[in-house]
Formats: sequence, C-alpha cells, structure tokens
Amino acid sequence: MTTEAAEAAGALQAHRPMLLGLAYRLLGSRHDAEDVLQETYLRWRGVDRSAVREPRRYLSRVVTRLALDRLRARQAARETYVGTWLPESVPTAPSPFGPLDRAELRDSLSIALLHVLERLTPPERAVYVLHTAFELPYAEIAEILDRTPADCRQLHHRAAARVRQEQRRFTASRSERERLLDAFLAAARDGDLATLTGLVAADATAWSDGGGRVSAARKPISGAELIARFFAGIYGPRHRWATRLLELNGEPAALMTRADGNRYTLTVSAADGRITGIYVVGNPDKLPAVD
Repeated sequence: MTTEAAEAAGALQAHRPMLLGLAYRLLGSRHDAEDVLQETYLRWRGVDRSAVREPRRYLSRVVTRLALDRLRARQAARETYVGTWLPESVPTAPSPFGPLDRAELRDSLSIALLHVLERLTPPERAVYVLHTAFELPYAEIAEILDRTPADCRQLHHRAAARVRQEQRRFTASRSERERLLDAFLAAARDGDLATLTGLVAADATAWSDGGGRVSAARKPISGAELIARFFAGIYGPRHRWATRLLELNGEPAALMTRADGNRYTLTVSAADGRITGIYVVGNPDKLPAVD
C-alpha cells in the first residue's frame, strides 16, 4: 500500500464506526453497509483531501448518497424477492460500530424500528436517521441531500409521524421483551397453544424472511391464534431445535438452529405486556455475522 493510500485508509478508519453505523441504519444490511464503506474509501482516495476541511462531514455525505442510491435500486429488486424482506441481524455485544455507538443509539438499531423505516421513502429515511439518531442539524442534512433545510424539516416531520404511529406497538422495556421472549420460546417448545395465545396481542403480526433459501412463511401472519398455531407447529415438541439467547441489534434475541443446520434469528416487539411483533430471519445471506 502506498503512503497516500495508507493515509486515506487511516483517515477513513478514524470515522469508520460512525460511518458504518450510519450506513447500516440507512440500509438495514451489514453487507450493503460494508460495500458502501468500501466504495466511500475509493472515492476518498480520489479526492483532493487537502481541500476537504471537515472529513467527517464529507464522508457522511458520500456514505449517505451511496446508501440512497442503493435504497432506490433495492426498491425495484424487492419485486422479485421471495417472501418478506427483513433487516439483517447484527450482534451488538460488543457493538460492531465501536465505542462511538452510544447506549442511547441502540434503540435506532432495533429490527422493529428498521422494519418501520423500510416503509419510508429513501429521502425520509435518510433525514430521519441523520437527525434523530445522529443529531445532525437540518442545515447540515440539507448539504448532504442537496435540499433546503425547510425541505429536510418537512421530510423529518413526515417520517417521525409515521415512526411514532408504529412505535406505540414496541414500547416495552428491554427486561419486559426478554421475559416475553423467554416465555414465548418455552411455550412454543411445549406446543402450549393457550399460553402462546395469551402472550401475543390480538392484532400482532409475525414476519419471516427466508429469501427463498430456507423454509419460511412467505406472507405475514396476523392474529394471536394464527401466530400461536404457526409457532407451536414449527417449534413444537416434535421438532428438534437448538436455541441460544444472545443480543442482536441491541435487544434480546434467539438464535435457533434446526436439525438440518438451517439457522434463524428471532426477535420480538412488545407493548402493554403482550408481544406485538415477531421477526424471524432465516435467509443465510443475512446471518454471516451471527455466531
């Protein structure tokens, strides 16, 4: 590596935790986030760095714009994706985003929130992440997105309203989610339909992402009774699963391995003492970081 390349790599490395955290929140995919950082490095090498007064701001702008390009391209690709698309799970103990990933940022990593962000437009998602998670002022966001501060404020207003509407369904504390997850897994293993139904809110939804690579429900399952029957059927006493609890995306989760070796992660959202959402990721392309 040349001296110039080493200097470019060193400058990028200094901001890597923040940039990786930004790219992941924008894309919901660790793999895509790493690709964006690699492309950012190539562009950083080619720029006149002596003319860049604030490398962090410049690099944030490049990462955000590259991520937006990927989001737009991915919207077209979703039409051919098999089943439900869910964000990629990442271990967060210790954090993959380094010491700059403060504890208060963990809420913006949850699968439930990232799933909500998927329903925003790419510009709405970018403004929401930059302003809410990274506390960037609208003037700086405007420079990144080539929009006016007023436009960015309006985009954030719409995005935040959508998120607030959905967040009422995942207000439970971490300890409460952990309790509900443990109870849900135990009842599913026992095939206890009554207990499962009692743990799940009447209007809950379960999403499964197999990507066509492993068996998974291709459509969301709604309603406590249907969810209970589904999970009792696939995780019940007739089946052999190895289950390990761990932390993914800053929240309690389970890594479940079937007898054939296929792996699935499971996380839940909850409110008012009931599970409101279940997120199962089995697409092996989304599990390389999960041990």
